[in-house]
Amino acid sequence: MDIKQLHYFCTIVEEGQITRAAKKLLMAQPPLSQQLKQLEEELGVILFERTGKRMELTVQGKILYKRAISLLNQVSETIVEVKESGEGISGTVSIGTVQTCFSYLPQKLLEFRKIYPHVTFQLRSGDTYRVSQLVKNRETEIGIVRFPLEMEGFSEIRLPIEPYVALYPRAWGTESGLPTSIKMKELTDVPLLLLHRVNGIGQFELIVNECKRHGFNPKVICECPDASILLTLVASGIGVTIVPKSTILLHHLDTISIVELEDSSIQSESSLIWLKERYISKGARHLIEMFLDDRHYNAN
Repeated sequence: MDIKQLHYFCTIVEEGQITRAAKKLLMAQPPLSQQLKQLEEELGVILFERTGKRMELTVQGKILYKRAISLLNQVSETIVEVKESGEGISGTVSIGTVQTCFSYLPQKLLEFRKIYPHVTFQLRSGDTYRVSQLVKNRETEIGIVRFPLEMEGFSEIRLPIEPYVALYPRAWGTESGLPTSIKMKELTDVPLLLLHRVNGIGQFELIVNECKRHGFNPKVICECPDASILLTLVASGIGVTIVPKSTILLHHLDTISIVELEDSSIQSESSLIWLKERYISKGARHLIEMFLDDRHYNAN
């Protein structure tokens, strides 16, 4: 059993068919089938059960896949570490970010590029669950997420806490404009457009519970995981959204008004996260160090 065989095996698992796996690996199907047969013979087990055209892992196959992924990740990260040992700072830093957290990045990336001009960036976005999965699956080295999030396996840097605000369509204002602040109770009959994670508990539940704490059930007319879509709907006059204050930096400044929530107890907490057990590239480590300045670090 060698690294190449493990790579072939994992590709078959991920593609679900030898035909598709061979196509992805840019090789013919018969040699790939032969490699799988040799692996099974060497281990003395059956790794797949054939269900029609689909190949399902056996118990032994599941154990091998889990171990193989870990080994392949270690090999990949070892190669990067060895190559970086005698080099300056270059390469690509991959970052996943929740859309409403993007405001934490531009200034840091600008400062970083001035110091390390040969580093490039790959950015991915999604809700907190999606970004945490990108980091767990090693599709990105770093993630910027909003809480709540199960932090097992992650190291983190806590980012500045910010308040939630209500964003109103500017067109809803009277001649004197919109109020600069309101009490939560004043949102009782207001149509709300709220961020809602695809998976897990997040801002939606936090806001709904805060409304209930103030004695009313919110009139939620739209749930969506994409902040830019909600801001577009607010700008169109459809309703009001409640988001972390920095979200307004995304766009629509001319068509949306920020209204402070006077008596709200909810705050938005965010973190920069990365996996504890993986090798982090030089570029990513230096970016993390920039965030460490004047921040609370928790790697427990």
